Amino acid sequence: MKLHYALPEGEAYRVERARHPLCVAIGVFDGFHVGHQAIVRALLATRRAGERTAVLTFAAHPMTFLRPGEVPPQIATMAERVNAFARAGVDEMFVLTFDEQFASLSPQAFLDDVLIGALGARAMIVGVNFRFGSKRVGDVAFAQAHLAAQGREVIGVPNALVDGQRVSSTRVRAAVATGDLALADRLLGFPYTVRGIVGFGAGRGHDLGFPTANVIVPAEKMLPPDGVYAITGRHEGRDYPGLVSIGTNPTFNGTARTVEAWLLDFNGSLYGEELALRAFRFVREQMRFDSVEALLAQMELDAKAVTFPSFS
Repeated sequence: MKLHYALPEGEAYRVERARHPLCVAIGVFDGFHVGHQAIVRALLATRRAGERTAVLTFAAHPMTFLRPGEVPPQIATMAERVNAFARAGVDEMFVLTFDEQFASLSPQAFLDDVLIGALGARAMIVGVNFRFGSKRVGDVAFAQAHLAAQGREVIGVPNALVDGQRVSSTRVRAAVATGDLALADRLLGFPYTVRGIVGFGAGRGHDLGFPTANVIVPAEKMLPPDGVYAITGRHEGRDYPGLVSIGTNPTFNGTARTVEAWLLDFNGSLYGEELALRAFRFVREQMRFDSVEALLAQMELDAKAVTFPSFS
């Protein structure tokens, strides 16, 4: 998949778009949940022979510019979003900066100057509730009416439903924030996953016989609530059952929030390598133990809760 970090310019691009028009899906797409997946399926189905598919999204959530104090945590990092679209078969991805110039565009200017003028799009695919333009006054009906005369197509993809309710990134965040990871998995259509590079920690786990990996998670990535969870850890394409502790290690008077994973059947070193943790299932709250012996006894009990979680 080809990545662009600005709107394209130049005669060569205009010639290319005349030969291979774009079908463009637009949105933030945080999480790539089942609703986003439906939009991408519609995008791929809309493409005609000789056309290419593209996604237009933003490097940071628009709230970063519009209301900096209310930016939601990210369900998926940018790298995760890029990989999701590439795996889905999208040809190109435009990752733009949502700034004052972008926010001030009228709905008509967005369609004429960005969608058609810059991108040369033949079709626009969005969720049925999509709003755009200054003060979000543009909607699917406006886009359809404005572009129909130019022979361009606008598709508003119906909402995806889970348990009779609309799937949204806000709903996924709420499920993760309350620790309902089973619901989050269903809304996403795949297990909620936390990835990070394994770094050096305090080294206590190795000394105690429970070697843990200190997973350095990107600061913007949303984590489940503090606690101990049964998880499946993936390293180099292989899955391992395990436990993860999210929190401040109260038994050892910790202050920083950490993510420490223990892969039960893994032998070897993980330092400097990526570890993916998924299929989170809550085991217990974090707690302060009166002794190391009490902690070790609890970890033995925790390990009995670990299996390969089923996911459907």
